[in-house]
This record gives sequence, structure tokens and C-alpha cells, in this order.
Amino acid sequence: MATLAVESAVGAISLQVSHPEKVAYWQSLALVTKSFLPGIWLAFSLSYSRGNYREFLETWKFFLGAAFLFPIGISLGFRSELIHLLPPADANQGWSLSFGGAGRTLNVLCLISAVMILNNLEKTFRSTVGTMRWRIKFVVLGLAVIFGGRIYTLSQDMLYSGYDLTLIDIETGALFIGCALIGIGYLRNGISEIDVYPSQSVLQGTLTVLLAGGYLFVIGLLAQLIAFLGGAGSFKTQAFLVLLGIAGLAVLLLSERLRQRIQRFVSRHFKRPQHDFRKVWLLFTQRMSGVLDRDAVCATAAKLISETFNVLSVTIWRVDERKESLVLGASTALMADDNLELSLLRSAMPPQARKNSQPFNLEELKGEWAENLKQATAAQFRKGGSRICLPLWAGDRWLGCAILADRVNGLPYTIEELDLLKCIGDQIAAVLLNLRLTDELMLAKELEAFQTMSAFFVHDLKNATSTLSLTLQNLPSHFGDPSFREDALRGIANTVSRINLHIRRLSVLRNKLELKPIESDLNQLVIETLENLNGMPGIELVKEFHPLPKVVVDREQLQNVVTNLLLNAREAVGSDGQIRVETSQCEGRAVLSVADNGCGMSPDFLRDSLFRPFQTTKKKGLGIGMFQSKMIVEAHRGNIQVESEPGKGTKFGVFLPLAADG
Repeated sequence: MATLAVESAVGAISLQVSHPEKVAYWQSLALVTKSFLPGIWLAFSLSYSRGNYREFLETWKFFLGAAFLFPIGISLGFRSELIHLLPPADANQGWSLSFGGAGRTLNVLCLISAVMILNNLEKTFRSTVGTMRWRIKFVVLGLAVIFGGRIYTLSQDMLYSGYDLTLIDIETGALFIGCALIGIGYLRNGISEIDVYPSQSVLQGTLTVLLAGGYLFVIGLLAQLIAFLGGAGSFKTQAFLVLLGIAGLAVLLLSERLRQRIQRFVSRHFKRPQHDFRKVWLLFTQRMSGVLDRDAVCATAAKLISETFNVLSVTIWRVDERKESLVLGASTALMADDNLELSLLRSAMPPQARKNSQPFNLEELKGEWAENLKQATAAQFRKGGSRICLPLWAGDRWLGCAILADRVNGLPYTIEELDLLKCIGDQIAAVLLNLRLTDELMLAKELEAFQTMSAFFVHDLKNATSTLSLTLQNLPSHFGDPSFREDALRGIANTVSRINLHIRRLSVLRNKLELKPIESDLNQLVIETLENLNGMPGIELVKEFHPLPKVVVDREQLQNVVTNLLLNAREAVGSDGQIRVETSQCEGRAVLSVADNGCGMSPDFLRDSLFRPFQTTKKKGLGIGMFQSKMIVEAHRGNIQVESEPGKGTKFGVFLPLAADG
């Protein structure tokens, strides 16, 4: 503001001197002063009343540096090119002033910065609602008049490429009106500011850029029209009155009282409902459609209630069942970073609020519950009327309450408005309940996923211990055989490696199965798996391996599948059965089949339970092996086929694409 004052004072001095060269000197000095404005006011517009202003200053730091350096550098480095004094073309004309190249460039930079300053201030204003908007309205409006007037004068200078001294009066008048509005704002609110949190998309969804562009498009015609109607002699007075009228109109349009009176007038004299229920409902649906967070729901609902009922202070409290307290969800009057919390037990609620979704007068309630709520949501205007409490119930679950205070003109709520308020409250409660149930469902899903993952891990360990058990069973009778001891040690080492591998995979477990495929020989992979199981001792094992092209598989994962199939077959046949392992090629795919002559499975179990987790026919089984095997095979773009008959046996076929098809 001091820089604006200095610029205005220097411009006033230039109007008082009579010598043309002195006028040019003072006007060039005014342009030097003006070059300091873009950086200063752009920084102000990014930080005024913004609780997250550091984010904006960090994002805009290079642009702010340019806003300071370029205008100041041009005005100081090319001062002789700012203003040119032109001699008269004939004896009847006087000396005239014209902008040089540096002056025109400086005007363009100042015009762009003025548009961006208004853009930022508009974004701040649109991010507020209720009491917050009431506090900053006149300050933002005053600055809009100041920089709106500058957009007009700068555009005139650009259009005519000349320097019109009468435009100084326009800037001075705009500064006078703007200061008056800013003074009104600080007189009724004090120097304290509020914190709002607009999004980073400053240039999106704004009217400033559109209005500035449209204005620059038609300003030439408007300037000619004003000159034609009034002439140069009355131009300053007309411009000042027009500017004053625009500022007054803006004050009226932003007045909540005027909006409310117009709404009541239409409702009273044209016999229409005070509120358009369909419009309110559509607006509520649109605003809630993309909200996925409970605090965001509260913020959206508070803003909607404030706009619908002309209430400056709307505060929504959410129930925290874990703490048995009310926490601040959103408010148009309280600060979001206050972290307010009220220890309000449901049992302490008065009868009017218990299992009652109807709005009621909070002022009429007595007791500790009501007093705590009144103190936390104190009204800021003496003539704002009674505070209304809207309990948020969904079925038999209490989800919070909304407190409405500081209504414009303190008007009482009609029955129609209370019905609409209850309807909105029911929908807010339903949305909050859905989000809470969604969180509970997600928690249950995470727990289920953890249980499934644990079952996978335990099942793999069970297979590993089965291998060790087979080794231990044969150890007493074959310990003296050096080749057996060598095979046993190799089997134990392989089993330990598999356990360590499972532990590593568990530590980096992801939501989806991750494969590390390489070209592999399926026959060799099956042979290695059989060696890890010590050849299935005590079982008649028939092996038939046919030559196969390479397959692209994750060796460790596919070995788990083969191990599952072999161990399942071993448990199915008992101690004297037969297991047949065969590899072949069919229709361009590699096929691994594992068949046994064991107990078999029923058609119902095959259809409904075989590949489902936690479904098994074994007394000590986990029911996870085939589910895991199916996931692994399908992740390799293969499939598993099963043939089984009770009492006769089972045959599993694993079909995998060949490397040439990968």
C-alpha cells in the first residue's frame, strides 16, 4: 500500500508541473515506482489468508522472482526508454508524451500481473464460505477495485501507445475507493485474518481471466463510446462515477442480506417455495458424488448448508466411537487446525437429541452435554438468531451433529426449511455411514488377505517339513549308506533354501503375484522336484518324460505347484499306491500330468470346493494348496484340468504355453 501511495504521489506531482521535460521526468519516476508493484502484490495475493501459503510460494518461486526482477530491471536499466517527449506537430498543438519500448513492455508486464493478482484473490475468496467469507469480503473487493482500475488504464495505454495524464485520476479514484472498502473490512473485523486452503489449480475454474480477456476485446469500443457521449472534459468524472457504481453494485451482489431479502420477496409475492428442493438435491448429489473422505464430506455438507440457508457459521461434529467423543469434521467459522475434540458420551445426550433426527433449538437444552457444545460453537453475531442442532442419525447409529449459528438477519427457520434441513441431515448421515462401513469392509478385506497370505506361507512350510519328515523316516535304516547321506544332506539343504526363499518373499509380499520367468526345461524342473522329495520312497513312481521345447516360467513358483500335486497324490494313495508323472506336448502347449490310484474326489467337491481356499478333504490339510497352484498356473497364462472318480484315483493336468508362444 505504501508503494501505491508513493506512485500516486509522484503522479500527482507530475500534474502540478508545467514544463514538459519535468512532466516526463516525474512520469518516468512513477513508472519506476510502478515496476515494484507486480512482485509485491503477486506475493501478497498468494499468501493473503491462505493457511497453506508456503506451498504456493514454493510453487511460484521462479515466477515471483521474474515478477520482481524483470519489471524493476526494465525500469532501472532502460529508464531513458520509458517515456518519450514528442514535440508539437504544428503550432496549434502542444508537447505530448509517448511510451518508449521499455515503457510499453513494462505496461504489458504490469497488466499481466494485475490479472494474475485478481485471479489469486478470487480463488481465495471462492474457497471461503460463511463467516470466513464475511471476514475477507471487503478487503478482496477493495483490491479488486484497485487492480480492476489498473487493468483499465494499462489497457488504454496499450491501445493508444500514448500517455494520457487523465488516466492518473482513474488510478487515484480506484485507489481511494479500494482503500475505503479495505478500511470498512478491517473496521468491522479487525486486523486478524483467517486461514483457507485453496487448491493448487489457481488458474482453473476462474472468472478473472475470462472477464479480463473479454474486457480487453471490447475496451476500444467502450473508450470511443465514452468519449463520444461526454467528451474529454467530463471523462474523469464519468469514469470515477462508473467505477464507484461498479464497486457499490459488487457490494450489493455479495451481500447475504440482500440475497435473502430477494429470495423472501420472490417466495412471498410469486407463491413459490422458498427453496427449490430439486435444485438443492441435485446440487447435494453432484457435490457428494466424488467425495471419498469423511472430513471432505463434512466440509462439502457445511458449505452446502451455509449457502442454502444463509447461515454464516455451520459446524459439523463427527462421532469418534473409539474415543467416545465428538471431533471437528468441518466448519465455516472454526479453524481446521484447531483439532477440537469434545468428550460427549452418547449416554449423556439429552432426550431431545437421543435417537432423534429432527433439528432442534440448541439454546433450549440444559446440562453439561449441551453447554459443552454451545461453548465449542459460540455464535459470533448477537443478532444471528438461535443456534440449531441437527443430529446425524442413520438407523440406530449416531454419527454426529451439525450446529447452525449466525443466520443472516437472525431469521427463524420455517417448517419447510426444517424439513429440508432434516432431509439433508439424513443424507449426510447416510454418506458418513457408507464411508464408515466401507472402511470396516476394507479392514476386513485386509485381514482376510493377511489370513490368506499366512495360509500360503504355512502351507509352503508344511510342504517343506513333509520333505524333512520323509528324510527322517528313512534315516535310521539307511544312515550307513554314504549315497543316502549325501542325498539326505542335499535334500535338507534344498529344503532350508526353500524356507529362506519363502521368508524373503513374505517380507516383500505384494498384493498381486509377482513372477520372475526364465526359459526352463520342464522335464528337468520335475526331476529336481522329485529329487527334493527323495523320489517318493515307499510309493510306486512311474515316470515318463517326453522331449519338450523350453517353457518360460518362474522356476520356484512352478516347483511349488509340482510339489503340491505330488504330495497330494502321495497322501491320496497311502503307502502302497501308484503315482504316474508324465510330460508331453499337446496343441502347442507343454503338459505335465500327475495321476494316482488313490481315493479320488466326488463330483460335488470338484465343482464347488477344489480350487477354493480353506476347502480340503484332508484331516490335517489347510485347503490352500490347489488354490495357490491354480493362481500360479493362471499367472503363467496356463490352466489346470482335473479328472477324478471316487475310489479309483485322480489325474491333474497342468497346461503351459511354450517359449515360442510367449
